Amino acid sequence: MPGIVIVGAQWGDEGKGKATDLLGERTEWVVKFNGGNNAGHTVVIGDEKYALHLLPSGILSPGVTPVIGNGVVVDLAVLFEELEALEARGVDTSRLKISSSAHVITQAHRTLDKVQERFLGKRQIGTTGRGIGPTYADKISRVGIRIQDLFDESILRQKVEGALDQKNHLLVKVFNRRAITADEIVDDLLSYVERVRPMVCDSGLLLNQALDRGEVVVFEGGQATMLDIDHGTYPFVTSSSATSGGAATGSGVGPNRLDRIVGIVKAYTTRVGAGPFPTELFDEQGDWLRQAGFEFGTTTGRPRRVGWYDAPITRYATRINGITDLVLTKLDTLTGLERIPVCVAYDVNGERVEEVPVNQTDFHHAKPILEEFPGWSEDISGCRRFEDLPQTAQDYVLTLERMSGTRISVIGVGPGRDQVIVRHDLID
Repeated sequence: MPGIVIVGAQWGDEGKGKATDLLGERTEWVVKFNGGNNAGHTVVIGDEKYALHLLPSGILSPGVTPVIGNGVVVDLAVLFEELEALEARGVDTSRLKISSSAHVITQAHRTLDKVQERFLGKRQIGTTGRGIGPTYADKISRVGIRIQDLFDESILRQKVEGALDQKNHLLVKVFNRRAITADEIVDDLLSYVERVRPMVCDSGLLLNQALDRGEVVVFEGGQATMLDIDHGTYPFVTSSSATSGGAATGSGVGPNRLDRIVGIVKAYTTRVGAGPFPTELFDEQGDWLRQAGFEFGTTTGRPRRVGWYDAPITRYATRINGITDLVLTKLDTLTGLERIPVCVAYDVNGERVEEVPVNQTDFHHAKPILEEFPGWSEDISGCRRFEDLPQTAQDYVLTLERMSGTRISVIGVGPGRDQVIVRHDLID
């Protein structure tokens, strides 16, 4: 099973870095195939805690070649800040590879992202303001700047001038901001050329050759299914393909090279930014769950919206991605609850709906139909076998498995890299 895709099965922040890290020593390649520095992975190794934003989490595993694929948008300043921070802590970053076709985030993209979001007022999407959306917009409009453009100053300048023409009209005439000069952007991008040059490659070729040799390649998705540009809660989504299909288009390998699709879900649900969230809690129980799970954004520090586990969403993610295995994280966060509610269906205008409504308006007004299950009070952070869990915790996991449409193969019982229960090997 050399090609393994890891995707979020909710609204992100499910703990994908932990799953990638779990495969660790048996993985030769880890590929980030979508998004940019608008999301983060937190990986705990021993007493060390690492917050990654743009880099694949595989960069922390010795012997692994981390790859930033063509589907990613790259802020070069952030890239080198992260690399320098890791190197200062003794992490070897020399293996990093970057697709020559990955698009570059510029100052203009960051500025537009912030002013456009403010301009939306009450209709704000909840972006991070890091220029991700405008960069993808330029990509689709065919006026984007790619990594490979940095190595031809003449081409780079032509592309920057063309891309700035319309943007400056917007900035000056609509948003009352100053124009951005081509020199500002070109000079900034050229300052990174020699540092980035050794990393740039035909990543699709390298990955296909690795798969041909039978090496294990992990494709690590940013954000999650419900934030996917096509299949998420549009327009409150990210600007890239965060589902398993994006692993092929965002890395340059064919879909028939993807052997296993691993979906990551929390034992409850969170999301960041605006948009529908049927199980969201606004009371003291929500505050408790947020604090117990330390639900604050890795990248932004923003408090996450929290709610109970939503089984229809997981079934939806299983269908959309073709999920073969689920990794259930943060089961330990629920310790101490006498009863644990789970959303099993929705009430939409008085009608029981078993699956995620196809209509955005219906989903926005959907009310969760909850069933409660017995909780547990025992500390489960030391459990390493499924049988070690309290019976009610085992029952909770098996209940979620029945509702979710695929098997739960791994259970997270704490933040540490070794705090997992493996029911089924993700590589067999």
